[in-house]
Amino acid sequence: MELRKRVKLRKLQHSLGLSQDAAAAGRCSSNIWGAGRSNVLQRGRGEGYPLGGSSDCSCLEILPWWPWRQCVSMAAGLLLAGLLALAQAWCVNAIHENLLWFSQLTEVEREISFRTECGLYYSYYKQMLQAPSIQEGLSDLIHDNLTESKRTINLLQRMNIYQEVFLSVLYRLLPIQSYLEPVYFYIYTVFSLQAVYVIALYLTAWLLSGSWLAGTLTGVWYILNRVDTTRVEFTISLRENWSMPFLALQVTAITCYLRPQLTDLQQKVMVWLMYVTTFCFCLTWQFNQFILLVQALIIYSLDCLDFLTTTQVTTLYLVQVSSLLSVWLLQFCNSMILGSLVLSFIVAALFIRHCQSGLKTGSPLVRLGRLLLHSAMVLLLTVTINYLAKKALQLRSDEHIFKFIKSKFALGPTRDFDASLYLCEEAFGLLPFDTLERLAGTLLLYPYILTLLLLSGTLAVAALHNLSRVKGGAAEERKGAVEGRAGALRPDVAYNLLHTLFYGLLAFSTMRMKYIWTGHMCAVAAYGVCGKELWTLLLSTLRCNSKVLLRLVRYAVPLLVIACLYYKFWPKLMEELSELREFYDPDTVELMTWISTKTPKRAVFAGSMQLLAGIKLCTGRVLTNHPHYEDKDLRERTKQVYQVYARRSPEEVYDIMKAMGADYVVLENSICYERRHRRGCRLRDLLDLANGHIMDGDGENDQDLVPATHRRFCEEVKTDAVSYTALFNRTFQNKTFHVYRVKKKRKKNTKSSPEPSASQQQDQAL
Repeated sequence: MELRKRVKLRKLQHSLGLSQDAAAAGRCSSNIWGAGRSNVLQRGRGEGYPLGGSSDCSCLEILPWWPWRQCVSMAAGLLLAGLLALAQAWCVNAIHENLLWFSQLTEVEREISFRTECGLYYSYYKQMLQAPSIQEGLSDLIHDNLTESKRTINLLQRMNIYQEVFLSVLYRLLPIQSYLEPVYFYIYTVFSLQAVYVIALYLTAWLLSGSWLAGTLTGVWYILNRVDTTRVEFTISLRENWSMPFLALQVTAITCYLRPQLTDLQQKVMVWLMYVTTFCFCLTWQFNQFILLVQALIIYSLDCLDFLTTTQVTTLYLVQVSSLLSVWLLQFCNSMILGSLVLSFIVAALFIRHCQSGLKTGSPLVRLGRLLLHSAMVLLLTVTINYLAKKALQLRSDEHIFKFIKSKFALGPTRDFDASLYLCEEAFGLLPFDTLERLAGTLLLYPYILTLLLLSGTLAVAALHNLSRVKGGAAEERKGAVEGRAGALRPDVAYNLLHTLFYGLLAFSTMRMKYIWTGHMCAVAAYGVCGKELWTLLLSTLRCNSKVLLRLVRYAVPLLVIACLYYKFWPKLMEELSELREFYDPDTVELMTWISTKTPKRAVFAGSMQLLAGIKLCTGRVLTNHPHYEDKDLRERTKQVYQVYARRSPEEVYDIMKAMGADYVVLENSICYERRHRRGCRLRDLLDLANGHIMDGDGENDQDLVPATHRRFCEEVKTDAVSYTALFNRTFQNKTFHVYRVKKKRKKNTKSSPEPSASQQQDQAL
């Protein structure tokens, strides 16, 4: 696909406003240092945090006798949240339209623009809309025999496509068919989720700092760092674009749940919000278990360091477990969820915690030793439970991910084909340095690092204090909880600190995961700029700390930052939104048109995962393999299909194609003669290594590799040699693609026969 500038440029009307008035943030202050200790007494129906010395406001307590200034401030903050959310949704929609000229594309061009796995997921939305009824559409998804040839699979069990099902049902029921096309209903929904994402980050920063200016700065940073915070405008259907807004909402709910002064009713509301958002997150992304595992490790760390109460820890764990089990039921008892590491870890952590009742007692050295022993026991039990669960369930769906992790950190063999497919992609490599340069250019990185250093130091001091505190009886514990110390770190701040640290490490190790980190990074940096803590420390160091000066600095600095960002980036944003391009991929359009008109509707196609997803969407033909890689048999199928790019004999390739029921093989010049990757990472190199063959080109080879006995199939089949034409007929070709029909039976003689006509080919297929 090529994006080229349009011949005729159009003027855009811009309505992205980032200005705001500096209304007072109200009397609700948010102090990082609570007045109570981090571990507190049992109170009422659960464990809560005592009221602090400063007048911290609960996120839910909006008292009817608030002064009018606070009501105006709240209204202004909510209004700005909505405006920034709409601005982000409008921006990504405008950029998507400007990149592709989407409104002027034909239907096949629009569908081709859904690249790789995006096309596969969107095809099920299209399939549901084309079904005679909702019931028949669901039945076709549950008993699908088009996605994988010679196999009937339950797509609702295998894939996370409930969002496509929900949207298709909603589109059928709403009276919008006459003025809104299905594709626009789909992409507008995804872009609307970006608005939800911005609102969630906005509220998180507001809750942490007590000022909606922090939320405003968060939204502005998120929009300006669009390259590093989202890729939704050109990967609309990716599962992460559906799930990330719900993860951000979950973090907001956790932040609110961990704040002090919540009543029992408010805590219950927050627990239900956490469950709903976690459930939606898990339902929309197949990698949910790994993201939740990191979050479970955060909760475990806060528990070990005594920042959370027993009730809070248990509640957060149970929210994760209940969400995963709910998704497990909806996905027809998907064994991959039961065999997930996060479930094994939570079971192990809760069990060991229950058995070790005296974990948080004794001298500091004794407590530290017990924590180390506790962690070792949790790790050992987690591995044991996970191993037994996978053995009992015969689960091998996610083993390619662990192979990738082992290979990435040099803990296992590097020749594994599945692991190498990931390792050789830039998205799964280390975070490039230019990402940090871009983040620094928008003034995001510097306050983020300063905030991180300050909070990390505070966390270390508070953790040492918690470990050194000797717990006494109930009376002493109640007295300590009421009196407290100024060094205790608020649990909601501690959670967000570890959240950004853990997911930051994940982003640095795997670039694709940076989108989980960078959005939350905006909220943490804005909290540092607008919160009291950084400025209190700085002004105290300069010996000029006063309430008036602190208030002035807290509101003046973020306004100056926003003004600077407006001055520097507004022209660039307008220029980006004014650059008009258009979709241009005539070779793929020609291929899809030929398949739709010249091949039987039940014809089976073999080829690369990325291309076959587009064939499924544009033509509805049957596939041999596809990009949804979370299945052991499918991964083996894909490796076998890719032998067309390896050094294999025509007879071997023919046998592979017939075993999978393939009628046509699509070869791509961009893969056969690939130059995008370095030597050792080209697909043909990965296949050579997996087959034990020496790679093409100059360079070193492992000593155990041997020369192949055959030439590369994708090259030799184009020579029309007798041994190839006896088994494969070329039926279509252009500059990019070559399509070969797999003949029904091998010919006993090896004499070349003339190629049949197009009508004869269609009659002979299937």
